[in-house]
Amino acid sequence: MHAISSIWSGIQRSLFPFLEEELGPLTPYHTELAAILEVVRIEDWIKDDYWFGRPSADRKALGRAFVAKAVNNAPTTRAFRDRLLSDPVLRRMCGWEKRNQVPSEATFSRVFAEFAESRLCERVHEALIKRTLSDHLFGHISQDSTEIEAREKPAVKKERKTKPKKKRGRPAKGETPVPDPTRIERQMTMTVEEMVAELPTACDRGVKRNSKGHMESWNGFKFHVDAADGQIPISCLLTSASLHDSQASIPLTAMTHQRVTSLYDVKDSAYDCQHIAAYSRSLGHVPIIDPNNRKGEKRELDPAKKVRFRERSTVERVNSRLKDEFGGKLIRVRGAVKVMAHLMFGILALTADQLLRMVL
Repeated sequence: MHAISSIWSGIQRSLFPFLEEELGPLTPYHTELAAILEVVRIEDWIKDDYWFGRPSADRKALGRAFVAKAVNNAPTTRAFRDRLLSDPVLRRMCGWEKRNQVPSEATFSRVFAEFAESRLCERVHEALIKRTLSDHLFGHISQDSTEIEAREKPAVKKERKTKPKKKRGRPAKGETPVPDPTRIERQMTMTVEEMVAELPTACDRGVKRNSKGHMESWNGFKFHVDAADGQIPISCLLTSASLHDSQASIPLTAMTHQRVTSLYDVKDSAYDCQHIAAYSRSLGHVPIIDPNNRKGEKRELDPAKKVRFRERSTVERVNSRLKDEFGGKLIRVRGAVKVMAHLMFGILALTADQLLRMVL
């Protein structure tokens, strides 16, 4: 936490006085945005490479603008651009001095696609976590997924490959049939990149039981999040809505293990699988997974683990803030790559905000 404390000290001592001298009195929104932009520093990851001919739009200013859009919780790019044109303080904080320097809505859309294809936000978020929290020991990492509704038609599912017919009758003496390994069993020996590449990301139909016990369905994706104590998102994945939560658990846990040090992995009954628990133990963690009482089983967590399981509400609050305050409900783009980029701009802003809250 020494890194984030140093950043906050610099913001208070230098940034705020400079901005007030240059731009005048700041509103609470401008103050919050200035601090978040200084923590994220997305412009450090963007290169302005000009080719021959007409200069391209300022990518660094556009990167800051997309973070500001998430903080603003703007419903559309057009609405946020209108605010840029009418708010000189916001415009100058992003990097444009004059109104006529603000790019068109089409340019915003085109540059957003470039950022999405290069996975800019995912790289910036990973670097931010490692830079500020690599020396911190977390007690609990809570894991959960949330539904993401999309404005596109579900992809047509491909027909499953027919397996070769097995020989009829009992197996020969001494012959033991070997079943094909499941996805979770394969993940036990795969790298993070291989696990993530195997997960489906096409838009489809998902069904999930809500907090009140009712089944609900939606058209779109699932957003899987690992959140640490303090409501800090550590790792995120986007998959098809129909994918079961357990299928993304091991790759998400592996990503988190590469970024921070933690003790307990807290998960609900959807993740009750011996392979998931074994993988957590192999990383030196203690899995706390709510038992899924299948076929009349009666299992409960011991009293000590029940107390620690209450920490799981951390990830639910992260998902709630992402949707209510940082644009998680306002999906206007199509395709998994762009949807992930939109959500990650919100995650970047949310992460910076929570880091600052830890030192205030």
